[in-house]
Amino acid sequence: MGNAKPIPEGYHTATPYLIIKDAAQAIEFYKKAFGATEVMRFAQPDGKIGHAEIQIGDSHIMLADEFPEMGARSPQSLGGSPVSILLYVEDVDAQAKLAVAAGAKVVRPVKDQFYGDRSGSFEDPLRTPMAHCNTRRGCGAGRNAQARRCCGPRLGRAHESLGISE
Repeated sequence: MGNAKPIPEGYHTATPYLIIKDAAQAIEFYKKAFGATEVMRFAQPDGKIGHAEIQIGDSHIMLADEFPEMGARSPQSLGGSPVSILLYVEDVDAQAKLAVAAGAKVVRPVKDQFYGDRSGSFEDPLRTPMAHCNTRRGCGAGRNAQARRCCGPRLGRAHESLGISE
């Protein structure tokens, strides 16, 4: 086994793996919209991507072209995606403008949320994940209580663990 680490350096315990029709186009979109860095790409002779990895901030995302014969289907083939990627960014308004300029569709405009985040939802040009851009802000008076009433005690406890007080 040698000195191999069970979790590779720079990776987190959970890493999204996206199946996309035209993964090369998706990589270019993520570079323009979110400043992604391409970490690796294994392309087949026909140009389809068998495996690629990008990094956005400190997080890796793996992706590949769809291969229906192997059960790997894209959101386009499935009629949408039940999965979304949540990106925490420094300036949600500026990030939203970059994403739209790169071809993202606004699903939910950026606005201040009752639970303290300023967020919006976007769909990439390939209908892949919905990308949410959030900035965590202090919740202010009563917001943890609001979060508990709306979303249950787990969200209130999560806010408390992040140092967000009433």
